[in-house]
Amino acid sequence: MSRQIIVVENLADWKLPQGELEVVHVDDYLTGRDYFKQKNIQVINLCRSYRYLSVGYYCSLLAEARDHRVVPTVKTMLDLSRKSMYSLDTENLDAKVQKAFAKHAQDEHTNLFSADCYFGQSEYGALASVARQLFELFPAPILRLTFQRGSVWRLHSIKPTSLHKLTAEQRERFGAALENYRKKRHRSMKGRPSPRYDIAILHDPNDPLPPSNKRALTNFIKAGAELGLAVELIERADYGRLAEYDALFIRDTTRIDHYTYRFAKKAESEGMVVIDDPRSILLCANKVYLAELLRANKVPTPKTVIVGKGDLDAAEQQLGYPLVLKVPDGSFSQGVFKAENREKMVEVTGRLFKESELILAQEYLYTEFDWRVGILNRQPIFVSQYFMSKKHWQIVKYDGKGGFVEGGFKTMAVADAPPGVVEVALKAANLIGDGFYGVDLKEGREGVFVIEVNDNPSLESGVEDVVLKEGLYRLVMGEFLRRLDLQRRR
Repeated sequence: MSRQIIVVENLADWKLPQGELEVVHVDDYLTGRDYFKQKNIQVINLCRSYRYLSVGYYCSLLAEARDHRVVPTVKTMLDLSRKSMYSLDTENLDAKVQKAFAKHAQDEHTNLFSADCYFGQSEYGALASVARQLFELFPAPILRLTFQRGSVWRLHSIKPTSLHKLTAEQRERFGAALENYRKKRHRSMKGRPSPRYDIAILHDPNDPLPPSNKRALTNFIKAGAELGLAVELIERADYGRLAEYDALFIRDTTRIDHYTYRFAKKAESEGMVVIDDPRSILLCANKVYLAELLRANKVPTPKTVIVGKGDLDAAEQQLGYPLVLKVPDGSFSQGVFKAENREKMVEVTGRLFKESELILAQEYLYTEFDWRVGILNRQPIFVSQYFMSKKHWQIVKYDGKGGFVEGGFKTMAVADAPPGVVEVALKAANLIGDGFYGVDLKEGREGVFVIEVNDNPSLESGVEDVVLKEGLYRLVMGEFLRRLDLQRRR
């Protein structure tokens, strides 16, 4: 378990029961040799000011230099000092703010309203959702939120404030929020030896088609423990806690306009090891970009046409029928449609152009199964065949009511897979990076063709792990350990 310390600028500011808390004066933290040497520390910075070049600023700056996990980070401090920065990140809060302030609408004399939140917990119940989201964006112990009413209520400012400015009642609320924040992630780790590193696995327990099922997630945790890693499952609501970890493993379906991408960006900005990294998500998420990248680097793909609204005739002439139409950012066979004729193509593209100015059209290649080669750090680690669902042309068949049916599978040792399939998969994945990818391919009489590269491929217990079993999970967690050790040596 990480050692947690509370850093204050004046010891008199701490008027709460100390209990097991380690409260440290900022001067001792900045100059103490013990803190410089130790690595497994989380710092909660409660200095009076976070302004640039203040002791509070240097506290977080040196914590990051020492590889300590700190709240708030220097980035959070700087973002909060620039209203132009945080106003961009809070645009989607308007609806929540309106809902929270509905009860104030009749008070014509109230045009400003301020409230404090402590580690994402508001002192006003109506602002709970707003406070939580702002803490996810700007993780700081105490934030003072000010709202202003014009035609409607809007967020006016977000400012960090200090412990010594709180009333006795507010201190009690702060103390409760701090205790909840400190203990939340450690309840499941009681009694374990101190880990070498802390790794968060982002997942969505309500996703009907997650990249990893529950048993696989458990296997990741077990494999991590065998390597001396503390692995914990986190969810979307845990955005504000990322600074507590050394690495992030995304086992949630990634998209660009989505919280998964924000998690990846945040983790990268905190200097964490992250898979999927933001660049891989960005490159793999858009099938239009990916198709052009593969074509430019002479990776074999089905005949492909990038289609704008005036390009239907060209697609028809080059590909013929049937053809496949794809939205740029679909996943798990969603957003992929087959057009048997001109009428169907016009109908499908009419819908897809409402979502994107460009879509992808590909020649239709039917095979009984698709190949999937799992690649980690430029090395193949599993090879599977996914068979088409019964009486359907895709692996997953959706019923339009939220249900779906999947085809069968067969997983084999990498050495037993056709060398040409593995070779083409590696060439495609290496164009993206050195992360964890799943390359989908079709094999026919004319050769092997890459369909797409996935940045968060499925790795499920009972499917991709049937050959290597627990060894597959140790391979993945071992890669995190390798990267973390390398990062520490730099």
